[in-house]
Amino acid sequence: MTRPDARITRLAETGRTPLWFRLDGREVAALAGDSVLTAVLANAPALRLAEFGTEGRAGFCLMGACQDCWIWQENGPRIRACSTPVAEGMRLLTRTPEAWP
Repeated sequence: MTRPDARITRLAETGRTPLWFRLDGREVAALAGDSVLTAVLANAPALRLAEFGTEGRAGFCLMGACQDCWIWQENGPRIRACSTPVAEGMRLLTRTPEAWP
């Protein structure tokens, strides 16, 4: 289930129910109970790109305090990836949408 270019590799808790979501337009898998941060990093080398540079970001504090894990939904507001559970059918973007102010 983990991609070879992913930031993390799942070693435990592999028996949970799989679910599917879209990341940058491609369908990828996660497990029920994963945070968005875990789900994205199991499928990509970075959570998002920095707003003011080209480096990849992957979260920092893991408890919703640092503001480093914001990620965009295709239709809707940004969410904190470290404290938001991934849900079936989510549509997430690792790059800032063009319509972002």
